[in-house]
Amino acid sequence: MWGWRSGRTIVIGAAVAALAFFCVVPLAYMIVVWVIAPAGQASAYGALLLDSRQRGLLLNTTLLGVGTAIMSTLVGVPVGVALARMALPFKAGLRILLAAPALLPSYIVGLAWLYLGDASWMDSLPAAVIVLTVVLYPISMLMTEAAVRGVEPKLEEAASLTATPGRVLWRITLPLALPSILAAALVIFVLAVSDFGVPALLRVRVFTTEIFTAFAALYDSARATALAMPLLLLTLCIAFVSVRLTGHGLVVTRRGLVGGELQTLDRWRPAFAGVAVALVLSTLALPVFVLAREGRHVNSWTNVITGSGEAIRSSLMLASGGATVVCALAFGLGYARAKATRAGGVAAGVLFVVLFAVPGTIVGVALIGLWNRAGVAGAIYATSGMFLLVYLAKLMPLAAMALAASLRSVPASHEEAAAVSGAGWVRTMTRIVLPQVRRGLLAVWVIVFTLAFGELSASVLVSPPGESTLPIR
Repeated sequence: MWGWRSGRTIVIGAAVAALAFFCVVPLAYMIVVWVIAPAGQASAYGALLLDSRQRGLLLNTTLLGVGTAIMSTLVGVPVGVALARMALPFKAGLRILLAAPALLPSYIVGLAWLYLGDASWMDSLPAAVIVLTVVLYPISMLMTEAAVRGVEPKLEEAASLTATPGRVLWRITLPLALPSILAAALVIFVLAVSDFGVPALLRVRVFTTEIFTAFAALYDSARATALAMPLLLLTLCIAFVSVRLTGHGLVVTRRGLVGGELQTLDRWRPAFAGVAVALVLSTLALPVFVLAREGRHVNSWTNVITGSGEAIRSSLMLASGGATVVCALAFGLGYARAKATRAGGVAAGVLFVVLFAVPGTIVGVALIGLWNRAGVAGAIYATSGMFLLVYLAKLMPLAAMALAASLRSVPASHEEAAAVSGAGWVRTMTRIVLPQVRRGLLAVWVIVFTLAFGELSASVLVSPPGESTLPIR
Protein backbone atom coordinates (compact mmCIF):
# COMPACT_ATOMS: atom_id res chain seq x y z
CA MET A 1 0.00 0.00 0.00
CA TRP A 2 2.77 2.42 0.90
CA GLY A 3 6.23 2.60 -0.62
CA TRP A 4 9.53 2.52 1.17
CA ARG A 5 9.65 6.33 1.23
CA SER A 6 6.54 6.60 3.37
CA GLY A 7 6.46 7.44 7.07
CA ARG A 8 6.01 3.73 7.81
CA THR A 9 9.63 3.07 6.84
CA ILE A 10 10.91 5.81 9.15
CA VAL A 11 8.79 4.75 12.13
CA ILE A 12 9.47 1.02 11.84
CA GLY A 13 13.15 1.63 11.07
CA ALA A 14 13.55 3.84 14.13
CA ALA A 15 11.75 1.28 16.30
CA VAL A 16 13.91 -1.60 15.05
CA ALA A 17 17.06 0.46 15.56
CA ALA A 18 15.95 1.28 19.11
CA LEU A 19 15.29 -2.40 19.82
CA ALA A 20 18.76 -3.31 18.54
CA PHE A 21 20.53 -0.50 20.43
CA PHE A 22 18.74 -0.68 23.77
CA CYS A 23 17.93 -4.40 24.02
CA VAL A 24 20.29 -6.42 21.82
CA VAL A 25 23.59 -4.49 21.89
CA PRO A 26 24.11 -4.59 25.70
CA LEU A 27 23.57 -8.37 25.81
CA ALA A 28 25.68 -8.98 22.73
CA TYR A 29 28.46 -6.82 24.14
CA MET A 30 28.41 -8.71 27.44
CA ILE A 31 28.54 -12.10 25.74
CA VAL A 32 31.22 -11.15 23.20
CA VAL A 33 33.47 -9.58 25.83
CA TRP A 34 33.19 -12.69 27.95
CA VAL A 35 33.76 -15.06 25.00
CA ILE A 36 36.96 -13.26 23.95
CA ALA A 37 38.10 -12.89 27.57
CA PRO A 38 41.56 -14.06 28.60
CA ALA A 39 42.03 -17.79 28.87
CA GLY A 40 42.10 -17.59 32.63
CA GLN A 41 38.51 -16.36 32.75
CA ALA A 42 37.27 -19.03 30.38
CA SER A 43 37.39 -21.52 33.21
CA ALA A 44 34.13 -20.05 34.51
CA TYR A 45 32.20 -21.67 31.68
CA GLY A 46 34.01 -24.98 32.05
CA ALA A 47 33.19 -25.04 35.73
CA LEU A 48 29.60 -24.24 34.94
CA LEU A 49 29.27 -27.27 32.68
CA LEU A 50 30.72 -29.64 35.29
CA ASP A 51 29.41 -28.14 38.52
CA SER A 52 26.44 -30.01 39.98
CA ARG A 53 25.65 -26.93 42.07
CA GLN A 54 24.91 -24.97 38.92
CA ARG A 55 22.75 -27.78 37.60
CA GLY A 56 20.80 -27.51 40.84
CA LEU A 57 20.32 -23.81 40.14
CA LEU A 58 18.93 -24.62 36.71
CA LEU A 59 16.54 -27.17 38.21
CA ASN A 60 15.33 -24.73 40.87
CA THR A 61 14.85 -21.98 38.29
CA THR A 62 12.89 -24.29 35.98
CA LEU A 63 10.69 -25.55 38.81
CA LEU A 64 10.04 -21.99 39.95
CA GLY A 65 8.92 -20.91 36.48
CA VAL A 66 6.91 -24.02 35.61
CA GLY A 67 5.30 -24.23 39.05
CA THR A 68 4.26 -20.59 39.01
CA ALA A 69 2.91 -20.83 35.44
CA ILE A 70 0.85 -23.94 36.26
CA MET A 71 -0.51 -22.57 39.55
CA SER A 72 -1.35 -19.18 38.03
CA THR A 73 -3.10 -20.84 35.11
CA LEU A 74 -5.14 -23.12 37.39
CA VAL A 75 -6.28 -20.08 39.38
CA GLY A 76 -6.56 -17.49 36.62
CA VAL A 77 -8.34 -19.42 33.87
CA PRO A 78 -11.51 -20.33 35.84
CA VAL A 79 -11.75 -16.79 37.22
CA GLY A 80 -11.30 -15.29 33.75
CA VAL A 81 -13.98 -17.57 32.28
CA ALA A 82 -16.36 -16.62 35.10
CA LEU A 83 -15.82 -12.90 34.55
CA ALA A 84 -16.48 -13.33 30.84
CA ARG A 85 -19.57 -15.54 31.10
CA MET A 86 -21.37 -14.63 34.34
CA ALA A 87 -23.69 -11.70 35.00
CA LEU A 88 -22.17 -10.44 38.23
CA PRO A 89 -23.07 -7.34 40.24
CA PHE A 90 -20.30 -4.75 40.43
CA LYS A 91 -18.23 -6.77 37.97
CA ALA A 92 -15.88 -3.88 37.14
CA GLY A 93 -14.99 -3.35 40.80
CA LEU A 94 -14.56 -7.08 41.36
CA ARG A 95 -12.23 -7.29 38.36
CA ILE A 96 -10.10 -4.47 39.78
CA LEU A 97 -9.88 -6.17 43.18
CA LEU A 98 -8.91 -9.51 41.62
CA ALA A 99 -6.29 -7.88 39.37
CA ALA A 100 -4.87 -5.60 42.09
CA PRO A 101 -2.17 -8.06 43.31
CA ALA A 102 -0.43 -7.67 39.93
CA LEU A 103 0.12 -3.99 40.75
CA LEU A 104 2.05 -4.85 43.91
CA PRO A 105 5.80 -5.48 43.58
CA SER A 106 6.52 -9.15 44.15
CA TYR A 107 9.03 -8.52 46.93
CA ILE A 108 6.43 -6.48 48.88
CA VAL A 109 3.97 -9.38 48.73
CA GLY A 110 6.79 -11.75 49.66
CA LEU A 111 7.63 -9.59 52.66
CA ALA A 112 3.99 -9.68 53.82
CA TRP A 113 3.82 -13.47 53.55
CA LEU A 114 7.18 -13.74 55.31
CA TYR A 115 5.73 -11.85 58.28
CA LEU A 116 2.64 -14.04 58.16
CA GLY A 117 4.09 -17.51 57.68
CA ASP A 118 6.46 -19.78 59.52
CA ALA A 119 10.03 -18.70 58.78
CA SER A 120 11.35 -22.23 58.34
CA TRP A 121 8.72 -23.05 55.69
CA MET A 122 8.79 -19.66 53.95
CA ASP A 123 12.46 -20.10 53.04
CA SER A 124 11.60 -22.71 50.41
CA LEU A 125 10.86 -23.14 46.72
CA PRO A 126 7.12 -23.95 47.22
CA ALA A 127 6.72 -20.73 49.20
CA ALA A 128 8.32 -18.75 46.37
CA VAL A 129 5.93 -20.40 43.88
CA ILE A 130 2.92 -19.45 46.03
CA VAL A 131 4.05 -15.83 46.45
CA LEU A 132 4.69 -15.40 42.72
CA THR A 133 1.34 -17.06 41.93
CA VAL A 134 -0.41 -14.48 44.12
CA VAL A 135 1.23 -11.70 42.11
CA LEU A 136 1.01 -13.19 38.60
CA TYR A 137 -2.30 -15.06 38.39
CA PRO A 138 -4.14 -11.84 37.29
CA ILE A 139 -2.23 -12.02 33.99
CA SER A 140 -3.81 -15.39 33.20
CA MET A 141 -7.18 -14.17 34.46
CA LEU A 142 -7.28 -11.04 32.29
CA MET A 143 -5.96 -12.69 29.13
CA THR A 144 -8.41 -15.59 29.52
CA GLU A 145 -11.33 -13.21 30.00
CA ALA A 146 -10.38 -11.23 26.89
CA ALA A 147 -9.99 -14.41 24.84
CA VAL A 148 -13.30 -15.93 25.97
CA ARG A 149 -15.12 -12.67 25.24
CA GLY A 150 -13.72 -12.78 21.72
CA VAL A 151 -15.03 -16.25 20.88
CA GLU A 152 -17.53 -16.24 18.01
CA PRO A 153 -21.00 -16.55 19.67
CA LYS A 154 -22.50 -18.53 16.75
CA LEU A 155 -20.15 -21.44 17.48
CA GLU A 156 -21.27 -21.67 21.10
CA GLU A 157 -24.93 -21.24 20.19
CA ALA A 158 -24.78 -24.07 17.64
CA ALA A 159 -23.01 -26.38 20.11
CA SER A 160 -25.51 -25.58 22.88
CA LEU A 161 -28.31 -27.15 20.84
CA THR A 162 -27.00 -30.63 21.66
CA ALA A 163 -24.61 -30.10 24.60
CA THR A 164 -24.70 -28.76 28.15
CA PRO A 165 -23.04 -25.40 28.97
CA GLY A 166 -20.17 -27.19 30.68
CA ARG A 167 -19.48 -29.35 27.65
CA VAL A 168 -19.67 -26.32 25.33
CA LEU A 169 -17.15 -24.57 27.56
CA TRP A 170 -14.80 -27.57 27.58
CA ARG A 171 -15.07 -28.56 23.91
CA ILE A 172 -15.64 -25.20 22.15
CA THR A 173 -14.78 -22.12 24.22
CA LEU A 174 -11.58 -23.18 25.95
CA PRO A 175 -9.93 -24.69 22.83
CA LEU A 176 -10.57 -21.42 20.98
CA ALA A 177 -9.11 -19.44 23.88
CA LEU A 178 -6.15 -21.82 24.29
CA PRO A 179 -3.61 -19.66 22.39
CA SER A 180 -4.18 -16.76 24.77
CA ILE A 181 -4.04 -19.09 27.78
CA LEU A 182 -0.70 -20.49 26.59
CA ALA A 183 0.59 -16.99 25.90
CA ALA A 184 -0.34 -15.95 29.44
CA ALA A 185 1.42 -19.00 30.87
CA LEU A 186 4.52 -18.10 28.85
CA VAL A 187 4.54 -14.54 30.18
CA ILE A 188 4.12 -15.83 33.73
CA PHE A 189 6.94 -18.34 33.27
CA VAL A 190 9.22 -15.57 32.00
CA LEU A 191 8.35 -13.23 34.87
CA ALA A 192 8.86 -15.99 37.43
CA VAL A 193 12.29 -17.12 36.24
CA SER A 194 13.33 -13.47 35.87
CA ASP A 195 12.20 -12.43 39.35
CA PHE A 196 14.94 -11.47 41.77
CA GLY A 197 13.14 -9.99 44.76
CA VAL A 198 11.14 -13.03 45.94
CA PRO A 199 13.95 -15.63 45.66
CA ALA A 200 16.37 -13.24 47.35
CA LEU A 201 13.91 -12.47 50.14
CA LEU A 202 13.00 -16.13 50.73
CA ARG A 203 16.59 -17.30 50.23
CA VAL A 204 15.78 -19.62 47.34
CA ARG A 205 18.84 -20.36 45.22
CA VAL A 206 18.08 -19.64 41.56
CA PHE A 207 20.08 -18.15 38.72
CA THR A 208 18.94 -14.57 39.26
CA THR A 209 20.22 -14.47 42.84
CA GLU A 210 23.44 -16.27 41.89
CA ILE A 211 24.12 -13.83 39.05
CA PHE A 212 23.54 -10.90 41.38
CA THR A 213 25.95 -12.36 43.92
CA ALA A 214 28.60 -13.07 41.29
CA PHE A 215 28.57 -9.50 40.05
CA ALA A 216 27.56 -7.31 42.99
CA ALA A 217 29.44 -9.18 45.73
CA LEU A 218 32.38 -10.67 43.82
CA TYR A 219 32.40 -8.33 40.77
CA ASP A 220 33.06 -11.37 38.61
CA SER A 221 31.50 -10.37 35.30
CA ALA A 222 32.79 -13.49 33.52
CA ARG A 223 31.08 -15.81 35.99
CA ALA A 224 27.93 -13.69 35.97
CA THR A 225 27.78 -14.02 32.18
CA ALA A 226 28.48 -17.74 32.34
CA LEU A 227 25.64 -18.20 34.81
CA ALA A 228 23.34 -16.36 32.42
CA MET A 229 23.91 -18.83 29.56
CA PRO A 230 21.77 -21.77 30.83
CA LEU A 231 18.96 -19.40 31.75
CA LEU A 232 19.03 -17.78 28.31
CA LEU A 233 19.07 -21.18 26.59
CA LEU A 234 16.14 -22.38 28.70
CA THR A 235 14.18 -19.25 27.85
CA LEU A 236 15.00 -19.57 24.16
CA CYS A 237 13.64 -23.14 24.04
CA ILE A 238 10.45 -22.24 25.93
CA ALA A 239 9.94 -19.14 23.80
CA PHE A 240 10.33 -20.98 20.50
CA VAL A 241 7.96 -23.78 21.48
CA SER A 242 5.37 -21.39 22.85
CA VAL A 243 5.43 -19.06 19.85
CA ARG A 244 5.12 -22.03 17.52
CA LEU A 245 2.11 -23.26 19.49
CA THR A 246 0.38 -19.88 19.70
CA GLY A 247 1.40 -18.59 16.27
CA HIS A 248 -0.69 -15.51 15.51
CA GLY A 249 -3.28 -16.56 18.07
CA LEU A 250 -2.53 -14.16 20.88
CA VAL A 251 -6.01 -12.84 20.19
CA VAL A 252 -8.94 -14.85 18.94
CA THR A 253 -10.92 -14.12 15.81
CA ARG A 254 -12.99 -10.95 15.76
CA ARG A 255 -16.67 -11.52 16.24
CA GLY A 256 -18.92 -11.34 13.28
CA LEU A 257 -21.31 -8.42 12.91
CA VAL A 258 -24.27 -10.78 13.13
CA GLY A 259 -23.72 -13.48 15.71
CA GLY A 260 -25.49 -15.76 18.10
CA GLU A 261 -25.93 -15.53 21.82
CA LEU A 262 -23.01 -15.96 24.19
CA GLN A 263 -23.42 -18.91 26.52
CA THR A 264 -23.64 -17.99 30.20
CA LEU A 265 -22.58 -19.94 33.28
CA ASP A 266 -24.87 -18.24 35.77
CA ARG A 267 -25.84 -21.48 37.51
CA TRP A 268 -22.33 -21.57 38.96
CA ARG A 269 -22.46 -17.97 40.15
CA PRO A 270 -22.83 -18.73 43.91
CA ALA A 271 -19.76 -20.97 43.86
CA PHE A 272 -17.73 -18.35 42.01
CA ALA A 273 -18.80 -15.66 44.46
CA GLY A 274 -17.25 -17.65 47.28
CA VAL A 275 -14.07 -18.26 45.29
CA ALA A 276 -13.79 -14.58 44.37
CA VAL A 277 -14.17 -13.46 47.99
CA ALA A 278 -11.55 -15.98 49.12
CA LEU A 279 -9.13 -14.78 46.43
CA VAL A 280 -9.55 -11.10 47.28
CA LEU A 281 -9.09 -11.79 50.99
CA SER A 282 -6.04 -14.04 50.60
CA THR A 283 -4.19 -12.28 47.77
CA LEU A 284 -4.93 -8.63 48.52
CA ALA A 285 -6.56 -7.93 51.87
CA LEU A 286 -4.37 -10.26 53.93
CA PRO A 287 -0.96 -9.00 52.67
CA VAL A 288 -2.07 -5.37 53.05
CA PHE A 289 -3.34 -6.06 56.58
CA VAL A 290 -0.09 -7.77 57.57
CA LEU A 291 2.02 -4.89 56.26
CA ALA A 292 -0.24 -2.36 58.01
CA ARG A 293 0.13 -4.32 61.24
CA GLU A 294 3.90 -4.27 60.96
CA GLY A 295 3.75 -0.56 60.14
CA ARG A 296 2.41 0.17 63.60
CA HIS A 297 5.94 -0.17 64.93
CA VAL A 298 7.12 2.87 62.95
CA ASN A 299 7.75 5.79 65.31
CA SER A 300 7.00 8.59 62.84
CA TRP A 301 5.26 8.10 59.50
CA THR A 302 5.91 11.75 58.71
CA ASN A 303 9.66 11.20 58.84
CA VAL A 304 9.35 8.08 56.70
CA ILE A 305 7.32 9.83 54.00
CA THR A 306 9.49 12.95 54.12
CA GLY A 307 12.66 10.91 53.85
CA SER A 308 11.28 8.99 50.87
CA GLY A 309 9.74 12.00 49.13
CA GLU A 310 12.54 12.42 46.62
CA ALA A 311 12.56 8.70 45.82
CA ILE A 312 8.79 8.75 45.28
CA ARG A 313 8.96 11.76 42.93
CA SER A 314 11.89 10.25 41.07
CA SER A 315 10.10 6.91 40.64
CA LEU A 316 6.91 8.56 39.37
CA MET A 317 8.75 10.74 36.86
CA LEU A 318 11.03 7.99 35.61
CA ALA A 319 8.26 5.39 35.36
CA SER A 320 5.85 7.73 33.53
CA GLY A 321 8.54 9.00 31.16
CA GLY A 322 9.87 5.50 30.58
CA ALA A 323 6.38 4.10 29.89
CA THR A 324 5.72 6.84 27.33
CA VAL A 325 8.98 6.30 25.47
CA VAL A 326 8.65 2.51 25.59
CA CYS A 327 5.10 2.58 24.19
CA ALA A 328 6.02 5.04 21.45
CA LEU A 329 8.86 2.83 20.21
CA ALA A 330 6.94 -0.41 20.79
CA PHE A 331 4.10 0.80 18.57
CA GLY A 332 6.35 0.60 15.52
CA LEU A 333 7.61 -2.83 16.55
CA GLY A 334 4.09 -4.08 17.25
CA TYR A 335 2.88 -2.84 13.87
CA ALA A 336 5.74 -4.60 12.08
CA ARG A 337 5.02 -7.80 14.05
CA ALA A 338 1.30 -7.62 13.27
CA LYS A 339 1.88 -7.19 9.52
CA ALA A 340 4.71 -9.72 9.19
CA THR A 341 4.46 -13.06 7.42
CA ARG A 342 3.99 -16.16 9.55
CA ALA A 343 7.71 -17.02 9.49
CA GLY A 344 8.67 -13.43 10.22
CA GLY A 345 6.07 -13.23 12.97
CA VAL A 346 7.39 -16.36 14.65
CA ALA A 347 10.97 -15.06 14.48
CA ALA A 348 9.93 -11.68 15.88
CA GLY A 349 7.87 -13.36 18.59
CA VAL A 350 10.78 -15.52 19.71
CA LEU A 351 13.10 -12.49 19.75
CA PHE A 352 10.65 -10.42 21.80
CA VAL A 353 10.07 -13.21 24.31
CA VAL A 354 13.77 -13.98 24.72
CA LEU A 355 14.65 -10.30 25.22
CA PHE A 356 11.79 -9.85 27.66
CA ALA A 357 12.82 -13.02 29.51
CA VAL A 358 16.35 -11.81 30.22
CA PRO A 359 16.48 -11.41 34.03
CA GLY A 360 16.98 -7.93 35.39
CA THR A 361 20.27 -8.89 37.01
CA ILE A 362 21.65 -9.83 33.58
CA VAL A 363 20.32 -6.59 32.08
CA GLY A 364 22.01 -4.61 34.84
CA VAL A 365 25.36 -6.35 34.33
CA ALA A 366 25.13 -5.82 30.56
CA LEU A 367 24.31 -2.11 30.88
CA ILE A 368 27.15 -1.55 33.33
CA GLY A 369 29.61 -3.23 30.98
CA LEU A 370 28.46 -1.11 28.03
CA TRP A 371 28.01 2.31 29.65
CA ASN A 372 30.55 2.38 32.50
CA ARG A 373 33.38 3.99 30.54
CA ALA A 374 34.92 7.37 29.85
CA GLY A 375 33.33 9.92 27.54
CA VAL A 376 29.69 10.44 26.68
CA ALA A 377 28.71 6.97 27.87
CA GLY A 378 30.25 7.65 31.27
CA ALA A 379 28.39 10.95 31.54
CA ILE A 380 25.09 9.14 30.97
CA TYR A 381 26.11 6.36 33.35
CA ALA A 382 26.38 8.88 36.19
CA THR A 383 22.79 10.08 35.79
CA SER A 384 19.29 8.74 36.37
CA GLY A 385 19.11 8.11 32.62
CA MET A 386 20.38 4.61 33.43
CA PHE A 387 16.94 3.81 34.88
CA LEU A 388 15.35 4.73 31.54
CA LEU A 389 17.81 2.44 29.77
CA VAL A 390 16.74 -0.37 32.11
CA TYR A 391 13.07 0.21 31.31
CA LEU A 392 13.77 0.24 27.57
CA ALA A 393 15.87 -2.91 27.70
CA LYS A 394 13.41 -4.88 29.85
CA LEU A 395 9.96 -3.64 28.84
CA MET A 396 10.08 -2.68 25.16
CA PRO A 397 9.73 -6.31 23.95
CA LEU A 398 6.74 -6.89 26.26
CA ALA A 399 5.02 -3.72 25.06
CA ALA A 400 5.68 -4.70 21.43
CA MET A 401 4.05 -8.11 21.92
CA ALA A 402 1.00 -6.61 23.60
CA LEU A 403 0.57 -3.87 20.99
CA ALA A 404 0.95 -6.39 18.18
CA ALA A 405 -2.04 -8.26 19.61
CA SER A 406 -4.11 -5.05 19.63
CA LEU A 407 -3.01 -4.00 16.14
CA ARG A 408 -3.94 -7.39 14.67
CA SER A 409 -7.54 -6.69 15.69
CA VAL A 410 -7.71 -3.78 13.21
CA PRO A 411 -8.99 -5.05 9.84
CA ALA A 412 -6.52 -4.56 6.98
CA SER A 413 -9.37 -3.22 4.87
CA HIS A 414 -9.42 -0.05 6.96
CA GLU A 415 -5.84 0.77 6.04
CA GLU A 416 -6.42 -0.22 2.43
CA ALA A 417 -9.41 2.13 2.18
CA ALA A 418 -7.35 4.99 3.62
CA ALA A 419 -4.51 4.29 1.18
CA VAL A 420 -6.90 4.26 -1.78
CA SER A 421 -8.31 7.64 -0.69
CA GLY A 422 -4.80 9.10 -0.76
CA ALA A 423 -4.05 9.29 2.97
CA GLY A 424 -0.44 8.83 4.02
CA TRP A 425 0.67 6.18 6.47
CA VAL A 426 1.14 8.58 9.40
CA ARG A 427 -2.31 10.11 8.86
CA THR A 428 -3.83 6.63 8.60
CA MET A 429 -2.23 5.62 11.87
CA THR A 430 -3.33 8.73 13.76
CA ARG A 431 -6.87 8.97 12.33
CA ILE A 432 -7.82 5.33 11.63
CA VAL A 433 -5.69 2.84 13.58
CA LEU A 434 -4.87 4.61 16.86
CA PRO A 435 -8.52 5.39 17.72
CA GLN A 436 -9.31 1.67 17.40
CA VAL A 437 -6.45 0.53 19.64
CA ARG A 438 -6.43 3.41 22.12
CA ARG A 439 -7.74 1.24 24.95
CA GLY A 440 -5.12 -1.41 24.29
CA LEU A 441 -2.43 1.27 24.10
CA LEU A 442 -3.58 2.76 27.40
CA ALA A 443 -3.59 -0.69 29.01
CA VAL A 444 -0.04 -1.35 27.80
CA TRP A 445 1.08 2.05 29.13
CA VAL A 446 -0.37 1.24 32.55
CA ILE A 447 1.32 -2.18 32.58
CA VAL A 448 4.69 -0.73 31.59
CA PHE A 449 4.36 2.07 34.15
CA THR A 450 3.53 -0.43 36.90
CA LEU A 451 6.45 -2.71 36.06
CA ALA A 452 8.84 0.24 35.73
CA PHE A 453 7.70 1.76 39.03
CA GLY A 454 8.40 -1.51 40.88
CA GLU A 455 11.59 -2.50 39.01
CA LEU A 456 14.37 -3.53 41.40
CA SER A 457 16.70 -6.22 40.08
CA ALA A 458 18.49 -4.15 37.40
CA SER A 459 17.94 -0.73 38.97
CA VAL A 460 19.75 -1.66 42.16
CA LEU A 461 22.85 -2.47 40.07
CA VAL A 462 22.91 0.59 37.80
CA SER A 463 21.73 3.16 40.35
CA PRO A 464 24.16 6.14 40.24
CA PRO A 465 25.53 7.60 43.47
CA GLY A 466 22.97 9.88 45.07
CA GLU A 467 20.13 8.62 42.86
CA SER A 468 17.47 6.23 44.13
CA THR A 469 14.01 5.00 43.26
CA LEU A 470 11.37 3.94 45.75
CA PRO A 471 11.97 0.16 45.32
CA ILE A 472 15.69 0.63 45.99
CA ARG A 473 14.98 2.76 49.07
